[in-house]
Amino acid sequence: MQRTIDYFFKLLEFLVVACLVAMVIMVFGNVVLRYGFNSGISISDEMSRYCFIWLTYIGAMVAMREKGHLGVDTVVRRLSLGGKQVCFFMSEILMLGCNVLFFWGTWQMHELQVTNISPVVGISMIWIYGIGYVTASVMAVMNLNQLRLLLTGRLKEEDLVMVVESEDTVVLDDLHSKGVTPGVITPEVRGRA
Repeated sequence: MQRTIDYFFKLLEFLVVACLVAMVIMVFGNVVLRYGFNSGISISDEMSRYCFIWLTYIGAMVAMREKGHLGVDTVVRRLSLGGKQVCFFMSEILMLGCNVLFFWGTWQMHELQVTNISPVVGISMIWIYGIGYVTASVMAVMNLNQLRLLLTGRLKEEDLVMVVESEDTVVLDDLHSKGVTPGVITPEVRGRA
């Protein structure tokens, strides 16, 4: 099962790269055609915009799996294990609620998007905005899985802090563990770091 999930996310990563490459080729090619040859490809503007929409949503799914979304962990890091568990639970419940709302909103707009035809390419806009179904579903499954792991006690304490550390945070934590107050770096402290 884990291999299937890994392959799915590898496919998503490939789609992000494919959308990005397609955008670059279409936009750059159109610029060259317009300024160099006084012509252009009319569908490239619209298709590059659609690629950007898909790239954003697919990238959000990949980033959620890698815990790459922005977050603030200043308070959560200092809480006890129970406090971290409560914050993690509330965070996952709130994200799950947002994903349910996102899916429901896409569903509410479905009929309008099916009948709405893009002006240049001529495809139904549900092919563009229907990515909301996929994104909301995949992210909701990830939220439910995290809640299952939390409620069955399979998450370690470091898993409860959902922010990936930056290099600066690692350095500050290292200095703090050595008993150095951040912001007060003397030459002797610099030598120990």
